[in-house]
Order: sequence, then structure tokens, then C-alpha cells
Amino acid sequence: MDRMGRARALCFCIVQGKDRIIFATKEDHETPSSAELVADDPDDPYEEQGLILPNGDINWNCPCLGGMASGPCGEQFKSAFSCFHYSTEEIKGSDCVDQFRAMQECMQKYPDLYPQEDETEEKEKSSKDLEAASMEAAAAKEEKGSS
Repeated sequence: MDRMGRARALCFCIVQGKDRIIFATKEDHETPSSAELVADDPDDPYEEQGLILPNGDINWNCPCLGGMASGPCGEQFKSAFSCFHYSTEEIKGSDCVDQFRAMQECMQKYPDLYPQEDETEEKEKSSKDLEAASMEAAAAKEEKGSS
């Protein structure tokens, strides 16, 4: 209870998988935070290092991978990408065909997450064609109305 005798709402937390959802009240936000920020660790191997870490390893947390390493085909992607990265063949990656085939087969099971390029291009083309046709129709209607 607060000073006025009213029941005070409490903040609470719900954990859903890897996420933690914190519900806070207005009163919780009236007091300034006492949290201390930790300085960035320049030796953190995952902090803004790019795709390849200083030691030559692949940074699977790099945003440049677009989440490919953590999706439903993440293991297949990692296998294929690692094979290519570490390939010493004269034609780099020529020894990785099986890994890339496994990755492609996995991705075909999830077309909504991994659309095929030709499907995407076809959708974009049909969308542009539809837009052009509707513009032509509107122009023809306007021309007909003014004559």
C-alpha cells in the first residue's frame, strides 16, 4: 500500500523462450534507474568485427549474414559456408557441392523463409506489369473522357 492507503501495482516479468517481457508500472518509472552501463569490450569476438574474426574464424553473429546461420537451415548454411571459407581447392568451394546441395534442399522445404530468386523476380515483374497496365487503363479512360 502507498501513503494514501491504495494498493500499489507491482511490476512483473514473464519469460517466453529466449525473451523476457517486463511489465512495469508508472510508479516504477518515476525513480531514476540505478543501472550501470558496462563499457564495450574491444576484445569481444562478436562485437562489430565483421564477417571474419581477427583469428580467421567466421563470425556467425554478423548482421551481414541476415540471420541465415540461425534459421531452420542454419546448420546446413554453416556447413556450406564453412566449407567454402576454408576451401583450399584451386576452384574455391568446388569441394563443397554436397554441403551446398543439402542447404538448398533444406531451403526448398521453407519457401516462405527462403524464396527462390526466380520466384521473387517473377512476382516483381508481374507486379510491375500489373501497375503499368492499370496506368495505361487510367490514361485511356481519361483520354476517352476528354474527347
